[in-house]
Amino acid sequence: MFTLFLLVVLAAAVGAAWLWYGVTQPYQGFGAEGVFVEVPHGVSSRSVGRVLQREGVIRSALAFELYARHKRSRTVQAGEYFFDHATSARDVFWKMVKGDVYEQPFTVHEGDTMFDIAKELEKAKLMTREEFLAAARDPGLLRDIAPGAPTLDGFLFPATYHLSRHPAATELTAEMVRKFKEEWAAITSANPATSASANTSTASTATTAATTTENAMAVSPVAPPVAPDQRPVLAVVTLASLVERETPRPEERPLVAGAFSNRLEKGMALQCDPTVIYAMEMVQKYHGTLSGKDLKFDSPYNTYEHSGLPPGPIGNPGEASLRAALQPAKTTYIYFVANTHGGHFFAATLAEHNRNVLKYRRLLEGGPEEEPPAPAVATDKAGAHHKGATP
Repeated sequence: MFTLFLLVVLAAAVGAAWLWYGVTQPYQGFGAEGVFVEVPHGVSSRSVGRVLQREGVIRSALAFELYARHKRSRTVQAGEYFFDHATSARDVFWKMVKGDVYEQPFTVHEGDTMFDIAKELEKAKLMTREEFLAAARDPGLLRDIAPGAPTLDGFLFPATYHLSRHPAATELTAEMVRKFKEEWAAITSANPATSASANTSTASTATTAATTTENAMAVSPVAPPVAPDQRPVLAVVTLASLVERETPRPEERPLVAGAFSNRLEKGMALQCDPTVIYAMEMVQKYHGTLSGKDLKFDSPYNTYEHSGLPPGPIGNPGEASLRAALQPAKTTYIYFVANTHGGHFFAATLAEHNRNVLKYRRLLEGGPEEEPPAPAVATDKAGAHHKGATP
């Protein structure tokens, strides 16, 4: 009996040592390039252990299962996990409990169009260009905030997103639009006019409900959300997209928004080059430069040929441009031209604008911003004029 007892104790000790070794010591049975492991929803710890052992992530599925049962209050989260170095089964378990799934960052830059985003997604081998554009061209996600939007462009908020290895295009666009709505709410919530607008919308909803109760055949539609100054959200975002594409300088964006707003009030064409570029990108006819002929390109987005704002945004504006479009600078400017330093010269009159254009051309040629003063002219007693003479 004593010998049997010793054998049992020895077997228990060996089992405990084996379990300790199988759980705590790092192991790598996969190649240096790493391995992906997919954990479905509702799978048991036994099944997870078998997959991990088969992929060479852990030594023993049994050791993993026993450890997982010991931590029965914690459960492995579904998702795709990536392993690229030797790891203990214990660390593998806790990584899965925390849901530390594989993600890769993808950044949408301010001003990017849906075409830019689609190109970068395909370049990163996350999805095809066509898959993303098919999702981005469906404006259904905007029915609550911008029901007239032709696409999701303008509402795919610039930010860094953390994507799985094979993201779904519709899920990605939904996340981008959700991010826009969060940012829009944060930007407008501090303005008292927004609260008044929200109260008006609530009252309209209540009136509609009452009308429905009284007569189901006469339901008044609820007005779409508006900006604090009662402009439709789509109009504000469209203006912001023009501002974003016109200047990279945050401090200039209210001035550009103000100049465009002044032109709209006067019924002047916006004459915004980026709208022509966008119109040509829509049909894959833009090749990097604009010609005089291109400015007559037949498209409702061409603000040289059509007055007012284009039908929708021409890119995805960031916070600074959205704020500028919501609160344009109050100036008399209606013209602006590049200054070759990343900014612009602004003007209130055509004569002033023409002088700024000459400045721009001088700068392009390497000359000074201001035209050099004319040479001094001296007059002698006989009344003769001498150019360049010293007074």
